[in-house]
Amino acid sequence: MKTVLVTGAKGFIGKNLIVGLQEVDDIKIKSFDKEDNIETLKKYLQESDFIFHLAGVNRPEKVEEFKKVNVGFTKDMIGLLEEMGKRIPVVITSSIQAELDNPYGKSKKTAEDELIKYSKQNNIPIYIFRLHNVFGKWSRPNYNSVVSTFCYNISHNLDITISDSKRELKLVYIDDVISEFVSLLAKKERNLRKYFYNIKRVFKISIGKLAEKIYRIRDIRKTLIVPDLSDDFMKLLHATYLSYLDENDFSYEVDLKEDNRGNFVELMKSKTFGQVSISRSKKGVTRGNHYHNTKNEKFCIIQGKAIVKLRHILDDRIISYHVSDKKIEIIDIPPGYAHSVENLTDVDGEMVLLLWTNEIFDPENTDTYYCEV
Repeated sequence: MKTVLVTGAKGFIGKNLIVGLQEVDDIKIKSFDKEDNIETLKKYLQESDFIFHLAGVNRPEKVEEFKKVNVGFTKDMIGLLEEMGKRIPVVITSSIQAELDNPYGKSKKTAEDELIKYSKQNNIPIYIFRLHNVFGKWSRPNYNSVVSTFCYNISHNLDITISDSKRELKLVYIDDVISEFVSLLAKKERNLRKYFYNIKRVFKISIGKLAEKIYRIRDIRKTLIVPDLSDDFMKLLHATYLSYLDENDFSYEVDLKEDNRGNFVELMKSKTFGQVSISRSKKGVTRGNHYHNTKNEKFCIIQGKAIVKLRHILDDRIISYHVSDKKIEIIDIPPGYAHSVENLTDVDGEMVLLLWTNEIFDPENTDTYYCEV
């Protein structure tokens, strides 16, 4: 059993790290945050085998807090370790601003230097991560990163401010950070002369493009068009955006089209995946009796029973499939085949058809032609 201390445990990275550590066997976690006192810190340091030093400030009310917290707390922790004779590895979250001449950057650089000195004097491995902008769930808007601010504001219909839309950002995803941190616990060989480490995957995007992508994610509820989630950054940004929705705002209505046959609703669309819809039909209703030249579909009865008929438009032979919710199966509807689906559900039962189409419906080019099966 390895005991791990996490300082700044209630911060953005800290909360995610705690969850990541809980998923690892044989790990005992000690969480330390700003409301805890020095005696608690001493106790946890004495018990720990590894430290993730995440505590710090980046937007304090007073500039003096940079030195007091980012430098002072780090020095206090090192002093306690040396006083106890504890020689344990330390991971510290620094910032790319440590290279800059500003109060925040200077405080981070000084904290790094203190740990390097501690490492050299005590032959202890340390891991300094000069992190780029980290994004992901639980990041604080107007504090941790522009991604969290944009996601929060846009999801709450608030304005965002962009001073330079072309300015490029370098971003790292929280799960990549946590994965890299947790992997350090299993290292058997530790390099005592290497101090700086990086998160391998870095995304680059302009602030303007970032805003565009987040607006596109917000508009899914209106357009039903899901962005290309095979793009890693868009997939992670989409997940991040959802984490900023209020709990009473998880659901949204979609447009239900009704007539004497039943109803029809489009659920989601994608320029790469196509379109998913649901059709409900009353007893005895037949839908379809048309064909497509290029467009193709998949039918799946998820409630009731039906007969799906297909006929090659250059042939008279009818192919029939009797399907029901008792045996879920998918029927391919190739181009060039007239097709129909008839509700055969007993009594007055409703038939529900889950329908996939390989392209988004275009009213200007429907590729749908009436033809009796």
